[in-house]
Amino acid sequence: MEKILLNPKNVIATYADEETRQIMLKTIDFFEGRGLKKMKDDFHACRWYTEFLDFMKENQIMAKLLTPKGFGDNARWDTSRIVDFAEILGFYGLTYWYTFQVSALGLGPIFLGSNTEAKHKAAKYLKEGAIFAFGLSEKEHGADIYSSDMMLYPEGDGTYRANGDKYYIGNGNEAAMVSTFGKIADSGEYVFFAVNSKHPKYECVKNIINNQDYVAEYALHDYPITEADILERGQKAWDDMLNTINICKFNLGWASIGICEHAFYESINHASHRQLFGSYVTDFTHIKQLFMDAYCRLVAMKLFALRATDYMRAANENDKRYLLYNPMVKMKVSTQGEEVINLLWDVIAAKGFEKDMYFENAATDIRALPKLEGTVHVNMALIIKFMPNYFFNPGVFPDVPQRRDAANDDFLFNQGPTKGLGKLQFHDYNIAYNSVDLPNVNVFKEQIATFKDFMMASMATMKEQSSDIDFLLNVGELFTLVAYGQLILENKKIYGIDDEIIDQIFDFMVRDMSKFALTIYGKAITSDKQQELCLKMIKRPVVNKERYERVLKNYVYALADTYTMNE
Repeated sequence: MEKILLNPKNVIATYADEETRQIMLKTIDFFEGRGLKKMKDDFHACRWYTEFLDFMKENQIMAKLLTPKGFGDNARWDTSRIVDFAEILGFYGLTYWYTFQVSALGLGPIFLGSNTEAKHKAAKYLKEGAIFAFGLSEKEHGADIYSSDMMLYPEGDGTYRANGDKYYIGNGNEAAMVSTFGKIADSGEYVFFAVNSKHPKYECVKNIINNQDYVAEYALHDYPITEADILERGQKAWDDMLNTINICKFNLGWASIGICEHAFYESINHASHRQLFGSYVTDFTHIKQLFMDAYCRLVAMKLFALRATDYMRAANENDKRYLLYNPMVKMKVSTQGEEVINLLWDVIAAKGFEKDMYFENAATDIRALPKLEGTVHVNMALIIKFMPNYFFNPGVFPDVPQRRDAANDDFLFNQGPTKGLGKLQFHDYNIAYNSVDLPNVNVFKEQIATFKDFMMASMATMKEQSSDIDFLLNVGELFTLVAYGQLILENKKIYGIDDEIIDQIFDFMVRDMSKFALTIYGKAITSDKQQELCLKMIKRPVVNKERYERVLKNYVYALADTYTMNE
């Protein structure tokens, strides 16, 4: 079995070219060279990460990773290496990931837009080591992006004055270009335009959080805007905003994966050397289960996200399946990350609060990821649109191979309109589920069949019931579990994952399916027929003590003492 979890002391991942490999290894060396103590001191002091930004500038990392082909020397927008980098940054600290992430978001409207001059300007800034920002959300409106109060007022000579306020904008203190979403005052037309954080008409009001990042409130006061500053307008500006989120929301799940990997190593190292009541902590039955579930959930997170990356890179005008898997990496993987940290925290208990532990960072940072770039609720509402066609109207598509090749992901910058999501088709999920014959996968398949019956029985009532957001969210959780398991199984062969690990992963999948079915069963709005089917969905995983002990010994506990960050 190919090793799945990142170990910075033993990097075995394959990269498309030596330059990409060096980016990853140099980044690891940068953090290991600074060491855990310095990283923690900066964390507690809320110190701006100047050294990290200097490191990226010196090695032209953002210029290489975040410049699409044609706008930079030997640059490409390659999702596979962007997520590799995001995982490494998450591994060492969410604050480093955040400045990279919001720069990517800020670049999205620039490279999606039609302003070629602005694209070359951004590429130049990237070479100079600049960072970028994405001016979308507002204090009064939050995720309600329809209600923007940022306005461009026409001056009558083809220029504009920009007035308005943006809130929760990462890098808003230093960004060379802040891609700002608003409206043209006289027409109400949507518009994206770029401003500079150092312009005298740009007011950086304050940092609204208390950590190493700078998450700005900024205001524009009669900021002069010319056509050279306008990135896009009209429906295309709206589409560019949503497509930017499509491209970049993906990285949140990868930050979560990196955080959980580091926390796992720290937890297993601590527990395997600690004795209580005459036994090692790792010998206790409940600790075994906590580590087993944490490991299996983490491996599942990464298997799913890796496969979703393939679909992102393989997307084209006739294949937009990534629009389901993409928000799942943002929503499902990041919420699973919270679950992994909760499990590990139950193992290390008070140790997780100690100021010298990476785990202190992990416990704080893991909570942020499901709440960034739109809430879990927003992403679930999007995902549910795909449910009817996913289950009842599959299409035929060519197989998507593993995509680790050195190619620019051209289609991501030509995604087109953002309407018609309910019409998108997906390949038959049964292909993946029928590719294995494993006890817990077979139980899960029975649950899927019952869930399909549940949906058929719900056709008459679902419109009314969907007004109960909690009901809808739990139905969506059942759906996402099916797609989650599908991509995990697709990656089983690609990464040579042992049957025993897959069967152990589906142990928790069966339990999760049962949990959400029970929640729906208990809701007042659930009909008698739906309750009956919910009870039928509740299943017990197939217990195999020998399999459990082998996975625990050969994979989970084998990770003890394989990685410790340099002091």
